[in-house]
Amino acid sequence: MAEMIYLDHAATTPTDPRIVEAMLPWFSEQFGNPSTLYSLGTQSREAVETARAGVAALIGAKPEEVYFTSGGTESDNWAVIGGAYANEKKGNHIITSAIEHHAVLEPCQFLEKHGFEVTTLPVDQYGIVDPDDVLKALTDRTILITTMHANNEIGTIEPIAEIGAIARERGIHFHTDTVQTVGRIPVDVTKLNCDSLAISAHKFYGPKGVGAMYLRKGARALPYMMGGGQEKNRRAGTHNVSGIVGLGKAAELAAAEMEDISARLTVLRDRLMSGIFEKIEDVKLNGHPTLRLPNNVNISVDGIEGESMILLFDMNSISVSSGSACTSGTLDPSHVLLALGMSHEQAHGSVRFTFGKSNTDDHVDRVLAAFPCIVDRLRAMSPLYAMQKGKVAV
Repeated sequence: MAEMIYLDHAATTPTDPRIVEAMLPWFSEQFGNPSTLYSLGTQSREAVETARAGVAALIGAKPEEVYFTSGGTESDNWAVIGGAYANEKKGNHIITSAIEHHAVLEPCQFLEKHGFEVTTLPVDQYGIVDPDDVLKALTDRTILITTMHANNEIGTIEPIAEIGAIARERGIHFHTDTVQTVGRIPVDVTKLNCDSLAISAHKFYGPKGVGAMYLRKGARALPYMMGGGQEKNRRAGTHNVSGIVGLGKAAELAAAEMEDISARLTVLRDRLMSGIFEKIEDVKLNGHPTLRLPNNVNISVDGIEGESMILLFDMNSISVSSGSACTSGTLDPSHVLLALGMSHEQAHGSVRFTFGKSNTDDHVDRVLAAFPCIVDRLRAMSPLYAMQKGKVAV
């Protein structure tokens, strides 16, 4: 059987063996609760604070500005809901974009049902939010702006520093979802002008179920979980020490290796994109051609559906996706692709390849060998494609 090629690193990454090794003692002999006073607990508390310093260093923050959570979804929910309620005396208006992750969009919808007003900004054909649109949407009651650093589906990198500067100048809380960027490209909270951001360990070779929220000193967000004094009374619950240690180790490795890995993945990304356009007709790159994550290739293929492509790729021992892992169980087309102006048919015909550090040139060769055959097979069975090409009567 052919080697399985994994090309869905935007959904999750395999935990680096060095990170697993760092975590293991905290499951067994070093099992103490970090909230206790005896030495076993003190050791766990010191490990948590070491990890906090490592995460802070990766994003250019102070350790006391990093709060551990269960992952990106909790961090986004906390920042959006907690940030809105903490600032509601100033106003009730929130600005977001049409391509945000559901971990941001659904909290915004929740707030809208509870008296807040939400403006959802459009994006251009590449998925970019225009900072001028942010300016035009501002009111004297705007209290929160939330736009993602890079989109999880199409890989487009947003002008976050410019949007953050607009918010900073007016004293508006600015949150950015950096789940797809931390550990993959440089993220500096000062340069981004953000008040809060979300991190998820499993997106950069750490364990699932742990993440962090950066909250700038002086910025406000109401506690999201109550019932304990952990995380300076901001996030109750016994610390996931092993997971936090894993996140800290992931941050340490990313700081040392990210630049080289990103450069190598950019080469693989560009080689795959050019090969696809050379070998397959009637395909389109989704997202910005250059302002995109180094590992992301999202392609729309005329006349066929993404789910069928995924299944045939899997039969060729290649794991890919058609969009966000969080919504892969739904039959609805991607809200991100629809926001780019695509039709439902085009949006259903997308496939996403996202590289990781274990991928090689041989893997690109395998994809480029399999993809044209998959497209030909599916298009031969597709009445939609035949109609699009004028081969059958409508």
